[in-house]
Amino acid sequence: MSLPTGPGDGLRAAAARKGSFLGTMRAVAWSFLGIRKGKGYEQDVSQLNPVHVIIAGVIGAVLFVLTLVVLVRWIIGSGVAG
Repeated sequence: MSLPTGPGDGLRAAAARKGSFLGTMRAVAWSFLGIRKGKGYEQDVSQLNPVHVIIAGVIGAVLFVLTLVVLVRWIIGSGVAG
């Protein structure tokens, strides 16, 4: 494998990685929880496609916010918070 020679070559090489989207979702879920071993992190850095990471992060954030909205509506609707 050749080293990046110009601006953007490193990004192109990273975007060409063939990491699976499911694996990326798993890595993003671990990062949301804040639980990850150093070895797993190193493996993720070398295998994951940055475009997949961005998409998985946005999906994870949307799911997190929707979960919070549903939870708050359920608590308010049940009368426990009133």
